[in-house]
Amino acid sequence: MERVVQFTGPRQVEVAEHASAPLPAGHLRVRTLYSGISAGTELTAYRGTNPYLTRTWDPEARLFRDGAAGIEYPVVGWGYSEVGEVTEVSPELVGTPAIPAVGDLVWGIWGHRSEGIVPAERMAGHTLPAGLAPLAGSFARVGAIAYNAVLSADIHLGEDVAVFGQGVIGLITTRLAQLNGARVTAVDAIDGRLDTALKYGAHSTLNARTDAVAEQIREATAGAGADVAIEISGVHPALQEALRCVTVGGRVVASGFYQGDGIGLRLGDEFHHNRAQLICSQIGGVPPQLSHRWSVERLQQTFLRLVAEGQVDVESLVSHVIPVADAADAYVLLDERPADALQVVLEF
Repeated sequence: MERVVQFTGPRQVEVAEHASAPLPAGHLRVRTLYSGISAGTELTAYRGTNPYLTRTWDPEARLFRDGAAGIEYPVVGWGYSEVGEVTEVSPELVGTPAIPAVGDLVWGIWGHRSEGIVPAERMAGHTLPAGLAPLAGSFARVGAIAYNAVLSADIHLGEDVAVFGQGVIGLITTRLAQLNGARVTAVDAIDGRLDTALKYGAHSTLNARTDAVAEQIREATAGAGADVAIEISGVHPALQEALRCVTVGGRVVASGFYQGDGIGLRLGDEFHHNRAQLICSQIGGVPPQLSHRWSVERLQQTFLRLVAEGQVDVESLVSHVIPVADAADAYVLLDERPADALQVVLEF
């Protein structure tokens, strides 16, 4: 039997059981070990705010269309940060170079389910790097999101960079920006996360609730402002403060998944008068100017290599490993008590 986590309605979670399906040609069967929960994108489906629940994405026009929902409840098998063991390979694929073999530990995307039936081409090169703990492998996708934001930021050695949001992806962004040569100011509303940000390479921290963030960043940069700000929390007021804190012509990378109307975002203020550059970073692709060399696949593979080499610590970001049978408790934790959790991982 296969177990799968599904949302049956807003803030309603159940673990359903289904008979295992036969393995089709060209596919691998993977037994899930761990599956990480996204505290951003995934919670939008859990809470019922995801735009796909009320509109349809037109991939040819690249527009959302009103009038029909792109997805409906139950939302089945949401999730994009899985690690598991290959248990079956379609016979015609056995021995194919780069295709994982039975017994290999692999990472990829097949959702919160006890086994994944995954097209083989999507798993080429997805064997865990030697010496990497399976739990760390569940960070491939979230690490790539942070990596993509840093590439979009176009950071240069010695520049001042503000990172807004110090959840899991924000902390990884802080570390990658520091590795890239930035002097990082980490911003969040939770003091515990700011303490962790210092361990992840932040030069200084500011509390979004109690500090005058833009003013203090300008004071620390002799009045100029940050060269770059990366906004990763998906909160409109944080994006507004990111726009306020950068220098004239400075770059702001919006990497959060913003929901609803932009309450608190005032584009006629500092954004307009300081001619700030506003760049979207989204994991569906890499910065266009780098697309001849970089891909989402390279982002994921390179991030896991950095983890395996010890340059980025991800295992310490795991605050909770929760049995899949208790998946509903995991979402309540992230939804209602975010200060008590960082990365929550389901264990199968």
